[in-house]
Amino acid sequence: MNAGGIGGMGADFGGLMKQAQKMQKDVEKIKASLQEMVVEASSGGGVVTVHANGSREILAIKIKPEAVDVEDLEMLEDLVQSAVNAALIKSQELADKEMGKVTGGFNLPNMFG
Repeated sequence: MNAGGIGGMGADFGGLMKQAQKMQKDVEKIKASLQEMVVEASSGGGVVTVHANGSREILAIKIKPEAVDVEDLEMLEDLVQSAVNAALIKSQELADKEMGKVTGGFNLPNMFG
């Protein structure tokens, strides 16, 4: 066995480890920046609007007065649910796009954990 490892791969492995460490640092920076990025989604023609960050956290829910009908709260609940789900999808798409800049589009498990 030579000093470079099996088949001279020692230097390549060291470079790979440095690359992985840089990628991990870049991922951590993106995770931090995703907390500051905001997406918006609405339903019911804009009567319910939801803001979420890139970390898939709901930041705000705005409901216009005309959306509130005490005789039909189920409709309002559906509008809120729809807007929240749309905001979470946009948030996930944003996170995937930003992480793709670091991972080269590879889906690496536990990157968002």
